[in-house]
Amino acid sequence: MQYWLLKTEPNDYAFADLTRDSAAVWDGVSNNAALIHLRAMHPGDLALIYHTGDERQAVGLAEITSEPYPDPQQNDPKLVVVNLKPLQPLARPVTLTAIKATPAFADFALVRQGRLSVVPVSPTQWAMLLAMAGEEQP
Repeated sequence: MQYWLLKTEPNDYAFADLTRDSAAVWDGVSNNAALIHLRAMHPGDLALIYHTGDERQAVGLAEITSEPYPDPQQNDPKLVVVNLKPLQPLARPVTLTAIKATPAFADFALVRQGRLSVVPVSPTQWAMLLAMAGEEQP
């Protein structure tokens, strides 16, 4: 199993929208580095949903439910999407400020590559983020 952080602008598609929809196609990714990460996803992988903009915080957990596949809305086979479903909102959102204040996250892609919309999360970082959120491993 791998762990991921998926960024979204809450005014466009928030975790509450994913929960309401009960499933979604994670699309709109065009950055090459983010696409590499998207192509590495598999069903059963877990993701933190992170709200960008004014919020800048991880707010929910989701599960990847499909292998990556070409974006059906685009005419470019390089652009891929995955399906995902919500698991639960975090008991406590984890802010970017709190993440940056924790030395163990110095090499975390969210900190190092702030504009990347899909970033891997190591198992150690995942456990720390869940602890910060007051969650246990799902």
